[in-house]
Amino acid sequence: MGKIKEVLPGLVDLQYRGRKSWQWLRFWVPAEGETLHTGRTVFICAVVGIVVGLMSIWFFSMIEWVKVYGLESFAHYFPPPADGELAIAHPLDIRYTLLNRMWGGGEVCGVYIPSLGTIFAGLIRFLLPGLGALLACLVARRFAPSASGHGTDTVIGAYHHSATDLPIAVAPVKVIASSLVIGSGGSAGAEGPVTQIGAVCGTAVARLFKLTPYERRILLAAGMAAGIGAIFRAPMAGALFAAEIFYRGFDLEGDVLIPSMVASTISYMTFACVFGWDPVFYTPQEFFNSPIKFVCYTLLAFIIAAAVRFNILFFRQTEIAFHRLKVKPWQKPLIGGLMVGALGLFFPQILSSGYGYIQQTLQGNQAVLDSPYFGQHIVLLLLGLGILKAIATSFSVGSGGSGGMLGPALFSGAMYGASVGALFDWLFPDLQISIANCAMIGMAGYLTAAVRTPLAAILMVSEFTGNHNLLLPAMWVCGFSFLMTPGWTLYKSQRRDRDSSPVHQVRHSSILHASAVRVRAVPRAKRPKQS
Repeated sequence: MGKIKEVLPGLVDLQYRGRKSWQWLRFWVPAEGETLHTGRTVFICAVVGIVVGLMSIWFFSMIEWVKVYGLESFAHYFPPPADGELAIAHPLDIRYTLLNRMWGGGEVCGVYIPSLGTIFAGLIRFLLPGLGALLACLVARRFAPSASGHGTDTVIGAYHHSATDLPIAVAPVKVIASSLVIGSGGSAGAEGPVTQIGAVCGTAVARLFKLTPYERRILLAAGMAAGIGAIFRAPMAGALFAAEIFYRGFDLEGDVLIPSMVASTISYMTFACVFGWDPVFYTPQEFFNSPIKFVCYTLLAFIIAAAVRFNILFFRQTEIAFHRLKVKPWQKPLIGGLMVGALGLFFPQILSSGYGYIQQTLQGNQAVLDSPYFGQHIVLLLLGLGILKAIATSFSVGSGGSGGMLGPALFSGAMYGASVGALFDWLFPDLQISIANCAMIGMAGYLTAAVRTPLAAILMVSEFTGNHNLLLPAMWVCGFSFLMTPGWTLYKSQRRDRDSSPVHQVRHSSILHASAVRVRAVPRAKRPKQS
């Protein structure tokens, strides 16, 4: 017994120390609501980010190559670059010397006629958007018909109907088709196509890892976020965009937010390793310092709301008109591209993405007013460019061309904002209204009203300009623009809220059915017999 009493304290001490070590290990055990599956999810989202980042690098490079060797080399059209854009190719030195020797330009009966080389370059500028759209249509119809159009609406519809088996061929075909449209001068942006490319990559990775339909929808949204985060160099805005874009009302998909953050961050870093870490645009770091300026910003919000309504109406009617047009399907993008080329002969600013002209509005007031790209009547020209960009984009995308709507929306918003800023700078110079600030806020407001993503729009403009000093007026304009355009959106597949989404309706009905089954399975308690 004495030996047992000597051993017992040691056993108790060993048990106590073991309990303490187990409590320390519990610190590393996942908490309630978490599982070891979380690490697997983060890994898969990182894989999606890497894949989408590499696809975005290929896509952006293709656009630049087509633009340099098409518009710049043959059409002699050299748009100004954005400060954050990296030149990856140089145009060919094609001077049309033989044509210039035949006629070098001069006056005939008091009218100046340019050289034959200049006329020929203008003819190519007119034809090139149509030829690019035609080639893109033929490629898409041959290999992946769903790659036509702006793509984002298709992805939104797939998310709501849980149709996540997107053909993997859509991604490379979308890269080639959209590069041909945008690089040849078509009025479209790269952001819409890259959302579809990212969604296809996300669902492909989900199939590779044999994930559930719910997880496939999450990776579809994460792929969209990764594409926006890479092309715009705005990872946080990309994640918020993926959460907001599915609904046109006051709702968002909270389940996709964290996976989208992971995928968007990795995709942005992959893209930036090749094209640099600088923001897309450079802006002067000016601050909001006067409540009186809210008068200017309120007027801007009203103008943006009216402009967005016109843009959506014109785009819808253009889609309907081309749908009813009794010609062969491949002829419709050709006609739309030629109409864009005709506008580009007189207003070349509306060709391609137009990022360089956005950059021209994001300068000091005097630099904007003296810019050779806008001329003397700057207020009217900027307003006209905002309207013409919406019209040209409707021709390019509404006819079936492969391109996005976000880039043109930013262009129009910048032009409207800059025009209002220039007007107030002329009427009330003592207010010291910054044209660059108005252009930035105009971009955020227009994007909010057009695609119903207020939080993403505010952050997006802040991230791709590197200027976070205008959050207050941006919230004001975005809030007003959102409220003044209820139900108006460029994307028909957007739902009002989560309750109106088919995938959530099915999910709720399944939960209610399972609850009803469990209730019916519980036996009724026997009542005691009354004596």
